[in-house]
Amino acid sequence: MKLTFEGITVVKSIAYKYVIAVVRVVVAVLIVVAIVAQLERSVVNWRNTGLSVSFGITNFFSFFTIESNVATVVVLLIGAIYAFSKRNDPHWYTVFRVIVVTYMGVTGVVYNLLLRGVELPQGTTVAWSNEVLHVVACAYLVLDWFIAPGRTPLTWRTLRAIVIFPIVWAIYTLVRAPFTVNDNHGKAWYPYPFLNPALANEGYFSVAFYVVLIAGVVCAVGAGAIWVSRRKPVVTA
Repeated sequence: MKLTFEGITVVKSIAYKYVIAVVRVVVAVLIVVAIVAQLERSVVNWRNTGLSVSFGITNFFSFFTIESNVATVVVLLIGAIYAFSKRNDPHWYTVFRVIVVTYMGVTGVVYNLLLRGVELPQGTTVAWSNEVLHVVACAYLVLDWFIAPGRTPLTWRTLRAIVIFPIVWAIYTLVRAPFTVNDNHGKAWYPYPFLNPALANEGYFSVAFYVVLIAGVVCAVGAGAIWVSRRKPVVTA
C-alpha cells in the first residue's frame, strides 16, 4: 500500500493532537496535586493556630488563583477529550477556554508583578505548589492557546463573557470581607493585600485603583487572546 504525503500529514496531525492531549492531562494532574498539597499544609496550619478549618477552606477557595486553577483543570481535561477524539473544539468550549486562559494569564502577571515579593509566615506556603499554580500552570495554558489544535475564531463580543467573573469575584470579595473575622486577629480577611483598605495608604481609593488596574489587565489579556484566535485559528482539517 502506497503512503501518500497527504496520509503522512494526517498521521502527523493525529499524533500531534495525541501529544497535546497527554500533556494536558499531565498538567491537569500536576495542578490538582499542587492544590491538594497546599490545602493539606494550610489545614495543618489552621489547626495549629486554632483557626476554624471551615473558615480557612472558604477563604482558600476564595483566592482568584485557586479558582482559576480549578477551572484550568476542567478546561485541560475537556480539551484532552476533544484532542483524543480528533475533532475541532465546539464553540462553547473555545469560549470557556479563552475565559480561563485570560484569568490564568492575569494571575501570572499580577502575582509576578505585585505579589512575588510579599512575605508570608514561614511554613504556610508549599514553595513548589506556589510556583506550579502561579507560573507553570499559567504559562502552559497560555502556550496551549497558541499551539493546541482545535481552536476556532472568536468574536469580540466574547470579551463581555470574559469580564463577568472578575467583576462578580471583586464584588464578592469586598462585600464579604467586612463580615469575616480572622479567628486569631479579629480582622477582616482579604485574599490579597492590595484589596485590603486597612493596608493601603489611601484606603478604598487605593483598592479602587488596583481593581480598575486589574480590570484593565483582564480586558487587555482577553482582547489579546481573542485577537490570536481571529488571527491564526488552529483547526483540524
